[in-house]
Amino acid sequence: MNNDLQILFEDNHLLVTVKPAGILSQAGEKELPDMLSILKNYLKDKYQKPGNVYLGLVHRLDLNVGGVMVFAKTSKAASRLSESIREHDFSKRYYAVVNGILPIGQPQTLSNYLAKNEMTKMGFVTDQEQGKLAQLSYTAIEQYQDNHQKLTLIKIDLLSGRFHQIRLQMATIGHPLYGDNKYGNTLLKQQQDGMGLFAYELVFPHPITHEDMVFNALPETAIFTKFAFFSLQK
Repeated sequence: MNNDLQILFEDNHLLVTVKPAGILSQAGEKELPDMLSILKNYLKDKYQKPGNVYLGLVHRLDLNVGGVMVFAKTSKAASRLSESIREHDFSKRYYAVVNGILPIGQPQTLSNYLAKNEMTKMGFVTDQEQGKLAQLSYTAIEQYQDNHQKLTLIKIDLLSGRFHQIRLQMATIGHPLYGDNKYGNTLLKQQQDGMGLFAYELVFPHPITHEDMVFNALPETAIFTKFAFFSLQK
């Protein structure tokens, strides 16, 4: 995949790229390609490095979610980026396509206590005793309707980073993500198209210079092309 890599930024400390949907963030139980291995190979080839290449994974995107990711090229950078995440000085914003119609331009905040079922690998809403607080804000920006479906494009500002948070919280209010068969979407056609979720913006302080770093990308999967909003962004 090296020839298809979208590298948004690279210096001695960081590597910022766009993960396509269908690629793991790091190697797991599934026999699928993963970004960490792909990028290590990229660095090994580019700099003709013998032996192992260090690259630190500091955050993840789900398998079926594409978007902007940052990797650390040194252990010092990895430690400081992880600290930025803990200190809530690391923000991620998403575009999502959800089922159903939401009113345009009315920002909403969702707050739930979420936990993870390790057996089923699914999140669930619970109480303060068992779960961790999950918060996000979203704004609907465009609606789409045809003879078969009603959809809404939303922008999401993720205020915490819980397991499957966006997918679960949107499903909880009756608007599951397009194509998300784990959390309430039962339409086979949508599942075949992939999930309507993309991490379009990443903002964090550079781990060495402390300069504010802002990176953006646009989704390219078919479901997002239904919305005129993205034609206007190009």
